[in-house]
Amino acid sequence: MISSCPRLVVAGTHSGVGKTSVTLALVSALKQRGLKVQCFKVGPDYLDPTYLKLASNRPCYNLDGWMMGRRYVQSLFTARCGDADIAVVEGVMGLYDGAYPTTPEGSTAELARWLEAPVILVVNVHGMAGSVAALVKGYAELDGAPAIRGVIANRCGSDVHREWIREAVRAFHLPMVVGTVPRGAFPDLRSRHLGLVTADGRNLATATLTALGATLEAHASVDEILRIARSPVARTRTTTSGTSLGRTAEGLAGGKSGAEEHAGHVEVTTTTAFPCADPSRVRLGVAFDEAFHFYYQDNLDALEAGGAELVRFSPVHDVAVPVRLDALYLGGGYPEEHAHALSKNESMLESVREFVKAGRPVYAECGGLMYLSQAIERLDGTHYAQVGLLPCRTRMLRCLKSLGYVEVTLAADSLFGPEGSRLRGHEFHYSELVNDPLETDDWQAVYRAQRRRGGDVSPEGFQRGNVLASYCHLHFASCPGAVEHFLGRCRV
Repeated sequence: MISSCPRLVVAGTHSGVGKTSVTLALVSALKQRGLKVQCFKVGPDYLDPTYLKLASNRPCYNLDGWMMGRRYVQSLFTARCGDADIAVVEGVMGLYDGAYPTTPEGSTAELARWLEAPVILVVNVHGMAGSVAALVKGYAELDGAPAIRGVIANRCGSDVHREWIREAVRAFHLPMVVGTVPRGAFPDLRSRHLGLVTADGRNLATATLTALGATLEAHASVDEILRIARSPVARTRTTTSGTSLGRTAEGLAGGKSGAEEHAGHVEVTTTTAFPCADPSRVRLGVAFDEAFHFYYQDNLDALEAGGAELVRFSPVHDVAVPVRLDALYLGGGYPEEHAHALSKNESMLESVREFVKAGRPVYAECGGLMYLSQAIERLDGTHYAQVGLLPCRTRMLRCLKSLGYVEVTLAADSLFGPEGSRLRGHEFHYSELVNDPLETDDWQAVYRAQRRRGGDVSPEGFQRGNVLASYCHLHFASCPGAVEHFLGRCRV
């Protein structure tokens, strides 16, 4: 059963319309009213959740229909809303943009229907007046549309322009305009690559959040938005194509595939996501600093619930990995931005090498892979030596190397399951491997990675002994068999 907590999805007609600013402003305004706000982010993005976490002062969770499946999404949402007054979900790209151009999988529209949540649609109205009615009508009435209950017109011009927008929407009996925000009214948010930079107190100060909330209060009816959030949405029958339902319990054992529901996904609770099969604790070192901080919160929750004690450490600042660790988890981030500092910290590099020599499990994804490589080559051609475990170096590119969903089938036994197991995740990186790690005899590719774009299958997931390094960011919390398998390897 889905939580009865009031909820709202903030969606956009497309990327760049200002939905992140609107979402942060709404969260700030609700916090100012004394409400406990639980935030979620649709899609695989790591950066927006850091802003929502600061704004709400609570962990923000990703919700992704393609990676996680409906049952897991609904369970996670319900569990994390247990003590909240309202849930605010920021959409991804445009309302109907997802894993495929012709199906709802992975889209904000799919998530809104699954959560039975009303939608506030953010529209950039710069340069339009009456045409806004056609735009809103299309989004509200497309086959399978979620319940759009309000419109926020962003980047309005004069007072006359704002009134024209309201009149155009009202004349066609479309969802009401609940806000008209002038151009330049919201403070700017720093961006990098395809999205925001990671949020911290320097680029998202309390004063900025306060200004965002005050702007929304001045140019929108927060009372009406609250009324919409508290109004029930009629439950509608939704369908999901088989391609998004391919990871079952049997699939994790190398069995069924295709159009089956996520039978292997368990209900998430507020106390424990997965029962601990072994009472012994696993001390798992998690790299966490300005260079490494891309982690799904529910991945970490699942590891803790499965019996792991997460011990954060900094490859940039600490002199060595923490003592008495059973395994290391090196997540993504911006190691290229801190390559010099990482390279200078020779005691940490040697500590990681010694940890690997001891035979303990090490899982590294994306930025973690770069850290384990021979060196990172920056755009200016400078090289900075890293751990030197993976027999290749990585090179930064000016253009995006890979972006999109990926389904991984294990080609051999690995840290996350036996051969044939399947997991889902995504890739997003501007770096590439300069040479092939598989040219050496002792490394093997244990992933058959199938990307949604183009459907090509390629070897990935470079493994030697108990070390696994990959560019894929896996969502393993939605595959409890993978969590149990990983922690089991850590206990050996």
